[in-house]
Amino acid sequence: MNASDPNAALPFVKMHGAGNDFVIIDARRMAGDPMTPRRARAIGDRRRGIGFDQLAVMFEDEAADARIVFWNADGSTAGACGNASRCLARLLMEESGAGGATLRTERGLLPCRDAGDGLIEVNMGSPKLGWRDIPLAREMETATLDLPGGPGAVSMGNPHCVFFVDDAEAIDLAGLGPQVEHHALFPQRTNVEMAEVRADGSIRLRVWERGAGITMACGSGACATAVAAIRRGLSDRRVDIELDGGVLKLEWLENGNVLMTGP
Repeated sequence: MNASDPNAALPFVKMHGAGNDFVIIDARRMAGDPMTPRRARAIGDRRRGIGFDQLAVMFEDEAADARIVFWNADGSTAGACGNASRCLARLLMEESGAGGATLRTERGLLPCRDAGDGLIEVNMGSPKLGWRDIPLAREMETATLDLPGGPGAVSMGNPHCVFFVDDAEAIDLAGLGPQVEHHALFPQRTNVEMAEVRADGSIRLRVWERGAGITMACGSGACATAVAAIRRGLSDRRVDIELDGGVLKLEWLENGNVLMTGP
């Protein structure tokens, strides 16, 4: 299944970050790009393929340890994937023996480091908060959108729509997620987050990922949720976010960058 011979084998690694699962393909020494939308959909089929929430292809890069292109299971591409970035950083650090790695994505250069105890920290860069940058179809305040439920909108290289709810478990995410993903306000569709701010300051989060559906975790979604909560005064600049697959630690630094740490 490489670019020159569709019948040849295509080596891959399967990893997960907090239950968010990925197929990783190392194309740094391949002659061309091995991935197409049709192939991504075939690999993403959980019954007849391998199955993944996202697929990541690594390419050579002069200024980073690898350039990364992310694919969704529906054959579309994604500009960011925080949990996959931690997995990729782990692979690259094991390969080099170093305590850190740098990835190039559509977000630019993302520095990563080994945070100990099996955790990886990724600097996910600064969120985009302007309506054109997210993007939205029309101008409006992004901290509280003019939609039922008043969600917030944030881009972490991909668009996110964050609802703050009393009980995240009670939300029909399978029903509401696709409706919001395909809402006319989001010309590039959107990821959908249901966030419950707890009494101890932590956040319970459930995610409908654009092009993937309900996932056990979403790193960029956790970043977007932290930013949206902080903008509304619902959270400190450091917050633990519990997803179905585990806990991610988020910090929105004063310089604007968002740090995400997780397994």
